[in-house]
Amino acid sequence: MLHIDTIEVIILIVAVVLIIVAAAVSFRLGIAYRTKIAEAEIGGAEEQAKKIISDAEKAAENKRREVLLEAKEDAIRQRAEIEKEIKERRIEMQRQERRVQQKEEAIDRKIENIEKKEENLAKKSRELDAKLEDIAGTHRKQIELLEKISGFTAEEAKDYLLKKIENEVRHEAAIMIKDIEDKAKEDAEKRSKEIVAGAIQRCAADHSAEVTVSVVPLPNDEMKGRIIGREGRNIRALETLTGIDLIIDDTPEAVILSGFDPIRREVARLTLEKLITDGRIHPARIEETVERSRKEVENIIKQEGEHTTFETGVHGLHPEIVRLLGKLKYRTSYGQNVLNHSIEVSHLAGIMAGELGADIALAKRAGLLHDLGKAVDHEVEGSHVTIGADLAKKYKENDEIIHTIMAHHGDVQPTTLVACLVQAADSISAARPGARRENIETYIKRLEKLEEIASSFTGVEKSFAIQAGREIRIMVKPESVTDEETVLLARDIVKKIESEMEYPGQIKVNVIRELRSIEYAK
Repeated sequence: MLHIDTIEVIILIVAVVLIIVAAAVSFRLGIAYRTKIAEAEIGGAEEQAKKIISDAEKAAENKRREVLLEAKEDAIRQRAEIEKEIKERRIEMQRQERRVQQKEEAIDRKIENIEKKEENLAKKSRELDAKLEDIAGTHRKQIELLEKISGFTAEEAKDYLLKKIENEVRHEAAIMIKDIEDKAKEDAEKRSKEIVAGAIQRCAADHSAEVTVSVVPLPNDEMKGRIIGREGRNIRALETLTGIDLIIDDTPEAVILSGFDPIRREVARLTLEKLITDGRIHPARIEETVERSRKEVENIIKQEGEHTTFETGVHGLHPEIVRLLGKLKYRTSYGQNVLNHSIEVSHLAGIMAGELGADIALAKRAGLLHDLGKAVDHEVEGSHVTIGADLAKKYKENDEIIHTIMAHHGDVQPTTLVACLVQAADSISAARPGARRENIETYIKRLEKLEEIASSFTGVEKSFAIQAGREIRIMVKPESVTDEETVLLARDIVKKIESEMEYPGQIKVNVIRELRSIEYAK
């Protein structure tokens, strides 16, 4: 029984060994088969890769040939274009060279002509010099011959003729003067009566008082002394700061303010009234009150401008134009108030425009603004027409308004209906009886010219014409003009006044240099 089991074990072992051997053989066979298959696949892949590489090389060679061909064609084309451009440029250069050559030839011809002309001129100049020398020699010989014949030298003959002519002229002048005197004596009585009558009829005393004088009532005559101040310091301060002449005479309880500028006179009037009411009158107080009065007058000017626009129905004006209209309240033209005149022209132009079917608002606006330049014509160079047109342009008024301002005195030909209407309205307002007085305007222009001359000099700060134009008071800047230079400045102003103005009597030029030092205790 044991022997059988051993045999089975051996058989089992042998079977196991055979199985293992069979498995190993099978494994080796499988590996060999797979290797053969893999080698076959690798060989096929290599052949395929070689084929792909060969195809790619053929394609690349074809592409390279195509690119080379295109590059050659492009190069040939560009070369043809460059050659064409070079050819065109060569042709253009040849054309320019021919043009330059032609110009050079023309210039050479001109230079040759100029040289010929210069030679001719030089020749003529030499001939002329020779002729002049001959003439001068002949002239000297003639003078020597005349001196020999007359027995006088040239200078002696000249003196003799001058004395003879002078004696004849004096004799004739004496005869003319005697005739004029005789005729003047014959007409003296008749002419004197006409002059006296005309002077009475044209007397401007009342008219001047209306526009150049203001009267300030006083509570009592003792106030006159306080206004004058110690050694006249108060009245000097008032006149210096306002530019108005204060007349304090024996008129009971009244002070007269005289000055051609109505705005200055109004400032002086308000200042004096405030000082009288306050009772404190001294230079520092006067200076403070003058400044307050100026601001008050500015407010009045603004209110008058606004009232004028309301009265005429003209709206939408620039605020500065409204202020300038207010200033016209204190401006007169030949004795006529310019603001009232402008309002009247505005109404007249509007009425006529309504009758003719024109633009009423535009006509009234143009009529109101036609004399706008008179508000600043004493501050700016030029006529009031030009100044007014410039102001209208500055503050964006339309072209028709500007044209109307330029045309209302005929400086330019009126080309619109509104311009013609305003021109007619201006003439109607100015020509009505009693509207204007020529002598007042002449008087004011003379005073304005006097101040303008003084202010034209360097270093002058302010200038005021006072005493009805018989005195000009000039304040200079102390840092610009020394005490010694004030003498020379006064003399220069006198010379300019004498050369540029016509005036009765004489004018006193008073140059004032005042230096103030102000400090504050803190």
